[in-house]
Amino acid sequence: MIVSLIDSGLGMLPTSAWLRTLRPDLDLILALDPDGAPWGPKSEQWVIERVLATVQLTLDRGAEVIVLPCNTASVTALEHVREFVGPEIPVIGTVPAIKPAAEACESVAIWATAATTASRYQADLIERFGNGSSVVAVACHGLADAIDLGRRDTATAAIASAVARTPEDVEGVVLGCTHYPLMADEIAAKLPTGVRLFDSAEAVAAQTLRRIDALNRPSTGKGTVEVFLSGRPGRLPPSAEIFPAGRLLSAGRIQPS
Repeated sequence: MIVSLIDSGLGMLPTSAWLRTLRPDLDLILALDPDGAPWGPKSEQWVIERVLATVQLTLDRGAEVIVLPCNTASVTALEHVREFVGPEIPVIGTVPAIKPAAEACESVAIWATAATTASRYQADLIERFGNGSSVVAVACHGLADAIDLGRRDTATAAIASAVARTPEDVEGVVLGCTHYPLMADEIAAKLPTGVRLFDSAEAVAAQTLRRIDALNRPSTGKGTVEVFLSGRPGRLPPSAEIFPAGRLLSAGRIQPS
């Protein structure tokens, strides 16, 4: 069983690492787009075309399941991908963990990129899943970019800025960009004691496995990891190995391209 994960950068690592941990025999295709990153500021049509081209690449490499562990890709291109691949290939998107956070906490902050924070999409999610909780949006300027580049000092400064703009009485923080869980320990250390963090990576991985099981096909593989960088065969960038998830995936059996 070959699963492809598509994102502009390292935001795919948390979900990929959960898949590697929960089902280490799965063969993974990790398709990053360093040439086009970040996707958030790009036009919708540009993102759709970029994602669909990457989907085709991974299908050509044998992908049987498609995962978009990226909020921008999910919001913009998820339905287009499903139409493109047809009903036989499961496509799993990502939604910020607003619902579980609002169910568990009376006050919630949603940390996200500036583009997502200003989006109608996030506002709709808050309206649908806010559950009567007090919800505030916090734009984390530069945090995702710093994570992609492996610049911990810059990332730490971005976290400190976001903490300073987060109300002191929040009970939960939603990590609304798939990059942010890579810095979860640093984020938790900067927030007041007792603040809970919520992210979607484990849930997306679990949903992926449920969809795989529903196919009723042999799901064993060799545990290979194949990496593409803007369509070119490659390896995870050195910045990935700063994070435990990146080291876990880099230690996988690399599929020759």
